[in-house]
Amino acid sequence: MIAEQLENAAAQLSAAVDSLSFSEPVTHVYNPLAYAWESHRQYIRRFGSSKKKVVLLGMNPGPFGMAQTGVPFGEIAAVRDWMGINEVVGKPRTEHPKRPVDGFECPKSEVSGRRLWGLMQERFGAPENFFADHYVINYCPLLFLDGADGKCRNLTPDKLKAADVKDMYAACDDHLRAILDALQPEWLIGVGGFGEQKLKDLNWEQPHQVGRILHPSPASPAANRGWSEAATKQMEKLGVW
Repeated sequence: MIAEQLENAAAQLSAAVDSLSFSEPVTHVYNPLAYAWESHRQYIRRFGSSKKKVVLLGMNPGPFGMAQTGVPFGEIAAVRDWMGINEVVGKPRTEHPKRPVDGFECPKSEVSGRRLWGLMQERFGAPENFFADHYVINYCPLLFLDGADGKCRNLTPDKLKAADVKDMYAACDDHLRAILDALQPEWLIGVGGFGEQKLKDLNWEQPHQVGRILHPSPASPAANRGWSEAATKQMEKLGVW
């Protein structure tokens, strides 16, 4: 029942954002909830079927993570070898040649996902141990690329024009609220400042506490100095772990 609620919410979000358009500098938009739906559905069905103590919220897909696998922070080895998910992945509507979607055949590794899921595997062992009390989602399901002039730069939602994200954020808030209503977590943890702020702005009515851990992105000097140790200390200080 809970997994069905999550699945329906994800399908509704995918449909809502799939019809949106974005202005420059966005040239390409990937929606892995559409072309990698089977992987995302397996993630929900395997790990989202019960209430959770903790929900961790990321920002949006990375080009070599969820954009390839359909799983949040979906570094290929972690999804395939640890979670046991290895579905056929399709293609985005318009693909940039420098950011192809090769699914589980993608030769590159998403650093953020490798760090996040690596910590969870090290701490909890089997994925069932982690997902017994935790669940990981992204606020926005879309990958944005600036592919002008033959280049290809990743754009995060916070860098887009306010007019472009208004309807998208409304759909993302509806999805987030539906996920929280289904999972009933005690702790809402933003993976980075963007996620934390979206959790605070949501004003979810059920009793809960909001916290934050360092984002594992290699663009963060602090994350590059030992992300696992820093995130663990933050979770312990909050009282989550």
